[in-house]
Amino acid sequence: MSITDALLFEKDGPVVTLTINRPDMRNPLGEPDDAENFQTAANRINEDRDVRCVILTGAGSAFSAGGNVKAMREKSGAFDGPQIAVQDSTYRHRIHRIVRSVWGLEVPVIAAVNGPAIGLGNDVACMCDTRLASDKAKFGVTFLKIGLVPGDGGAWLLPKIIGMARAAELFYTGDVVSAETAAEWGLVSRVVPHNTLMDEAKALANKMAAQPADVLRMTKRLMRAGINSSFDTVMDMSASMQALAHNTEDHMEALDAFFEKRAPEYKGR
Repeated sequence: MSITDALLFEKDGPVVTLTINRPDMRNPLGEPDDAENFQTAANRINEDRDVRCVILTGAGSAFSAGGNVKAMREKSGAFDGPQIAVQDSTYRHRIHRIVRSVWGLEVPVIAAVNGPAIGLGNDVACMCDTRLASDKAKFGVTFLKIGLVPGDGGAWLLPKIIGMARAAELFYTGDVVSAETAAEWGLVSRVVPHNTLMDEAKALANKMAAQPADVLRMTKRLMRAGINSSFDTVMDMSASMQALAHNTEDHMEALDAFFEKRAPEYKGR
């Protein structure tokens, strides 16, 4: 089942794979329908209690090469019109909705980075919970090289992932780094051979999806809250969520399975 031809949606048991599907253009993002496509996919995933993990990848040779620089040069499409239109229509209501949709997914999200993830493509990959990289992947936040600021959320998130000094180096130089460097810097969790990337991503997704559904979503909420909330706030949230978890059927099933030395059978209750 597809959202559109530009964003493929495939559900396999508890795992959804989203594929950015403009391979002939290296999967640019920010096209007219992208915000609605990503928002629709996110809503479908969040509302489906059977979904426990998402894989986000790109078709063809790139994950996403970022925004449409040809349209930028021509001042066409999303980049046509007065400053206020670009601010609101293009960024707040279009490009930022893509980023917010990925960030707002309530289940774990794995970016299977199959090739270059540049600019907006890198920012979208960073909105995922973890990133696996093909040995053909490359990463860059090259906004300054085309006379732009990092305007898609990366200035907020990338320093949290790789640290301020390394994020500053990438932003200020516009350098593109290899998958191996990305792994060394903590931008990706590991690098795998290109032809095994999706197998590795699906294995990891199924391992995550094997956890109890409710506490999996609650754990993601706690981790996201921990980015900006105080220690005391997260501790209060933890106490509340833990009290809920203690009263789920899945918690009792996990305990029974532990003592009976068998695999648990979770029901999402």
